[in-house]
Amino acid sequence: MALRQVSVTRTIPAPPERIFDLLTDPAKHPLLDGSGSVRAATGANPARLRMGSTFGMDMRMGAPYRIRNTVVEFEENRLIAWRHFFGHRWRWQLRPAGEGRTEVTETFDWSTARIPRFIELTRFPAKNKIGIRKTLDHLAGMFGAE
Repeated sequence: MALRQVSVTRTIPAPPERIFDLLTDPAKHPLLDGSGSVRAATGANPARLRMGSTFGMDMRMGAPYRIRNTVVEFEENRLIAWRHFFGHRWRWQLRPAGEGRTEVTETFDWSTARIPRFIELTRFPAKNKIGIRKTLDHLAGMFGAE
């Protein structure tokens, strides 16, 4: 069976704690998003995500829709992942890279999806890898990297 994950890693000129603060604030997710699909946080979201938190987002992929996510992996300043009802996950891993820098890996993981073959047929993995690269560009830009 295929791995069913796509990831991109980039070193960001900021300590893990500052990056994790962005990732755990759902209101900031539209600022990070490189796919163009995340529009705004919606509903009664927590100010800071933790294990088991749920949060809503206004999305647009062709047509507007809303999605509710649940945090399913969490390690303070190192790891956060969330999923929605289709089961696939968006995972962020942070590793200190010295001198106030952090190696950030974002992963789209559809190994836990309810219908993984549908995700593959619609070519979401390749599209999401492009979006992940742009997201990491946005993140780097927020901390002054070119």
